[in-house]
Amino acid sequence: VQLQASGGGLVRAGGSLRLSCAASSRSMFRITAVAWYRQAPGTQRELVAEITRGGNINYVDSVKGRFTISRDNAKNTVDLQMNSLKPEDTAVYFCNAEGTIMLIAATRTQDFNSWGQGTQLTVSS
Repeated sequence: VQLQASGGGLVRAGGSLRLSCAASSRSMFRITAVAWYRQAPGTQRELVAEITRGGNINYVDSVKGRFTISRDNAKNTVDLQMNSLKPEDTAVYFCNAEGTIMLIAATRTQDFNSWGQGTQLTVSS
């Protein structure tokens, strides 16, 4: 399953931006969990927000109340609405999805875990 992320850019502190991630494949697939991660220069990739298999929504403490993750099962998309942006939100943002896929000519499904290519968010002070 391929993930295509979009929506990054340059924004002033206090502004808003929406990231989108679209999943696609020639094979039939079902997404069970989605997430957004970010990685700033010199740091490890961190989980920002997720919708788990059970439907629970979790956020890293630093974005609670400011970011909202959502998914559209019909369109196979996951968005991240980011408000009240801060310079420390500057990072490359990656979407992630896991689920099951029925490959062409296969007789059963298999698990997948895919990453988008990353989209840069820069928040100026």
